[in-house]
Amino acid sequence: MRIWVDADGCPKVIKEILFRAAERTRIPVTLVANRPLWTPASAHVHRVQVSSGSDVADRRILDLAEQGDLVITADVPLAAGVVDKGAQAISPRGDLYTRENVAERLSVRNLMDELRGSGVNTGGPPTLSKRDRQAFANQLDRLLAAGSGH
Repeated sequence: MRIWVDADGCPKVIKEILFRAAERTRIPVTLVANRPLWTPASAHVHRVQVSSGSDVADRRILDLAEQGDLVITADVPLAAGVVDKGAQAISPRGDLYTRENVAERLSVRNLMDELRGSGVNTGGPPTLSKRDRQAFANQLDRLLAAGSGH
């Protein structure tokens, strides 16, 4: 199992949770972004910088992720691709993307995209709350325990 992080939009506090999990579990965490990123000096934390451009990091993650891996992303199309490959995906808020819910989430995302394209101000996502951070940490712990056979 490896953990891949869609790091361009991933909140710092979520990255810090992932860094601690990498050290605790020795599961490799790789941040993929189109800009330079800081990562701690660790044998378990890596980074991949891709060229700039729309969805370049997402495509790299899709290329690299394998069945049984975990991807951290708020990007629903990326999550859908990951789930199709047999990997797991969770959002920085701890939402697990599944075969059962990812199609609906993709439809909602596409509708919101169309609304924004026609000039409707749909607002952005709410600020990451303490409850969101806890939900992410709990979901991550559940998936790591299941993935490691504990």
